[in-house]
Amino acid sequence: MENILFDAYKSKNLDLKNRIVMAPMTRSRSDNQEHKATELTAKYYQQRATAALIITEGTFISPEAVGVINVPAIYNVEQIEGWKLTTEAVHNEGGKIFAQLWHTGSYSHPDLHNGDKPLAPSNVNPEQQIFTVKGFQPSQEPQPMTTEDIKRTVNDFKSATLNAFEAGFDGVELHGANGYLLQQFLSKNSNLRNDEYGGSVENRARILFEILDAIKEVADVQKVAVRLNPSLNGIMGILVDDETIALYNYIVTRLNDYDLAYLHLIEPFTDVSGNSFAIQEVAKHFRKIYNGTIIINRGFNKETATKVYRMAMQIWFLLELLLLPILIW
Repeated sequence: MENILFDAYKSKNLDLKNRIVMAPMTRSRSDNQEHKATELTAKYYQQRATAALIITEGTFISPEAVGVINVPAIYNVEQIEGWKLTTEAVHNEGGKIFAQLWHTGSYSHPDLHNGDKPLAPSNVNPEQQIFTVKGFQPSQEPQPMTTEDIKRTVNDFKSATLNAFEAGFDGVELHGANGYLLQQFLSKNSNLRNDEYGGSVENRARILFEILDAIKEVADVQKVAVRLNPSLNGIMGILVDDETIALYNYIVTRLNDYDLAYLHLIEPFTDVSGNSFAIQEVAKHFRKIYNGTIIINRGFNKETATKVYRMAMQIWFLLELLLLPILIW
């Protein structure tokens, strides 16, 4: 039982050599104008390939998705070739690697877009510090996306998925958490739209499912994952509200229809005890709703992971011991 971390994990859509996974963490090692993953990027991930699964740092799906300097992207041939260095290096070590597909939305700055405002669901400034070539600068009011902008973004996620598989990735994870574009659509405080992408729970979740449906047209959805942060509150420009729980219950219930590789959930970043709008125990809540594999990002160490295992003997799970440890059920 003490060696659970080194036991294989096998589910319908995941076959891993152990239960150690590397969480997505922005490394800012692509110091080039092309947003290209480099040999340094490949070396970084190769050194961690003894983990059963690596989830990369967020990789931009388009020029419009950029929200920080020195981060790799995956929207053109040159970037695909750059990422091939990483996937080959990881595979040579016997590891598996998923690309996290990223659009930062309002979490950006005009300096990263040739002076243009970043695109977002609505003109709501997230009030964040953005890492630019001039250092950290305060975010500004973004440009609300038109329906055409949204359709183009959906297609950008689709194209980025194709590019990821061309680059040799074993799968992709859609970044729908931590205050970036997709969560900006989901949250009422950052989505003030009155069209088919705003207002109701179903409308605010529409873009996520349009992206998944678009990806299904070109890729095996069993190699696709989704990351959510349901109880994010008071940071990164996001607030929970009276419809947050209903919203995420709706999303996770619908995700059962997609047969994903996994659902990646994040436990609360801040203390939400006593907040009736927030889910206190995210994994426990959604385990009752979601039928597939769940990755829980919480901050486990060997001792706490073993304790949870003993409490859940009959539940599949996976632990990550690196900087952002997670648990999979």
